[in-house]
Amino acid sequence: MSTLRAEIDVSVLVPAKDEAENLPLFLRDCAATFAARPERYEVIVIDDGSRDGTPIVLEELRAQYPWLRIVRHRSQRGIADALRSGYLAARGDVLVFYPADNQFKPEDIPRLVAPVLAGESDMVTGYKQGVYEKAFVSRIYNGLSRALFEIPVRDLNNVKAYRREIMAAQPVRPDWHRYMIVLAHAQGYSVSEIPVPLYPRHAGRSKFGLGRIPIGVIDMLAVWFELRFGQKPLLLFGMLGAALFALGLAAGLGALVVLGTMGIGLRWVWTLIQTCLLLGSVFFATGLLGEQVAVLRAEQRELRRRMEEIDARERGAA
Repeated sequence: MSTLRAEIDVSVLVPAKDEAENLPLFLRDCAATFAARPERYEVIVIDDGSRDGTPIVLEELRAQYPWLRIVRHRSQRGIADALRSGYLAARGDVLVFYPADNQFKPEDIPRLVAPVLAGESDMVTGYKQGVYEKAFVSRIYNGLSRALFEIPVRDLNNVKAYRREIMAAQPVRPDWHRYMIVLAHAQGYSVSEIPVPLYPRHAGRSKFGLGRIPIGVIDMLAVWFELRFGQKPLLLFGMLGAALFALGLAAGLGALVVLGTMGIGLRWVWTLIQTCLLLGSVFFATGLLGEQVAVLRAEQRELRRRMEEIDARERGAA
């Protein structure tokens, strides 16, 4: 393992968009927390296209805190992309997702990472304790998630600590950071939760609201499809196509029987047959194309696995 990686145990990833007023207090609390801890921390603030004084504040704070590192996006790219950028820059084997708005205090970070460092859990998420303005949205999101996925925790979209390899396996998709727990659990990683107090924002206002619900529902369905049929898309589309073909065949046989016995032609039945055959063909074609994409993705995962094995051997030999 390289010297730089060996010096860091935990990397705290902090996406920040226009958080100039919150960052000084957040990092001051981080300094107080880290000073009393045996594990070694770094904080990586990802400036996600801020338009306020965030870049200037971060440069001033970097001179004050040697464990602070900065990653910048020229334009806003979202939390998922910010976490990806932070992961690529991180040196710790345990990563922590923590917001910069001071609604969660850095003093709770050691409690999040403790089960991961001890090998008791691969991922630990915080369960919000307290009153907060997004409670209604959160209840809808978590309720729908529990209805679709078998997950052992109550709060999916919150602060969390996790092993580095979990982030390495995450799909690079906008807003899919909300489903990191679902995807990690589906891949066999252990997940647990601890209560984490929630406080009012120190400054600024929330950037999320009711408008996020439709987007979250669509993303949720996409994740469900990925987990159920991502490896075998023809299983879904082939079944739909076969069902439509069967319906068209049954309708055609029924129409022929009526025509032969009663001499009555049913025009709407022939319209139904044509529709079933057309849609069935479209579903089959979609499934076959999906299978080709699935093969390419499987090859990509295998290449990534081999690269990780090579990287692990090189780190072990260093």
